[in-house]
Amino acid sequence: MQTHIVHAHPEPQSYNAALTRTAAQALRARGGTVTVTDLYRDGFDPVEAPRHYHDRADPDRFAALAEQRHAWTTGTLPGAVRAEIANLEHADLVILQFPLWWHGPPAILKGWMDRVFVSGGLYTSRMRYDAGYFRGRRALVSLSTGAPAEAFGPGCRGGDLGTMLWPVHYSMHYMGFSVLPPFTSHGVQGHGYSYEDAQAAEDRLTRNFATWRRRLTALDGDIPLDFPGWSDWTAEGRPIAKGEDALAAP
Repeated sequence: MQTHIVHAHPEPQSYNAALTRTAAQALRARGGTVTVTDLYRDGFDPVEAPRHYHDRADPDRFAALAEQRHAWTTGTLPGAVRAEIANLEHADLVILQFPLWWHGPPAILKGWMDRVFVSGGLYTSRMRYDAGYFRGRRALVSLSTGAPAEAFGPGCRGGDLGTMLWPVHYSMHYMGFSVLPPFTSHGVQGHGYSYEDAQAAEDRLTRNFATWRRRLTALDGDIPLDFPGWSDWTAEGRPIAKGEDALAAP
């Protein structure tokens, strides 16, 4: 199995970095191959902008999606984007590794999606969702939180993780991936459980690496998250009501 890990944390000695190393070691130990993009270390520019396009479709007015389509057609995509597309195309599994910052992933990961998920190349009006470019591949979010597990859920102080992760999960579904349930490492970065001393927190977080390794060896048993597809919508994109016809699948 070929896995590509997109790592989004600025500190090489962070717990997230250790999770990425653990994943790479565990997957390679099973005979798989692993590539890693470290967005901060590699200096990935998350800002989609005119400066990335030297052969412009319209030199007078920048429309990001139009320039992406033009660059795809003419083979002039930026090098960093081409490299990431190649990594994704070779991967059976994509892991997104990041800390939860302000109820979502770091901005650099959203910018990676903005630039790498190229309009006209990796998605079109019909090449999306269950007819997406990466259909048949799997995606897995691994994230860390500062607060303990008990703080997350509907109405909880930390918020509902399912809601906060929905934009990332739905974006991967949009691109055709089967999205696996996330792996969450709680109580990281010194904000663990109030009843826990430093040694107990260290022991708990160390045990979590073993849990992560076990999860990665049992992915074939994972049931992907349930998202609607083309057969669930009308031509306008609404859920099908009783008696309505579904939009024909692409």
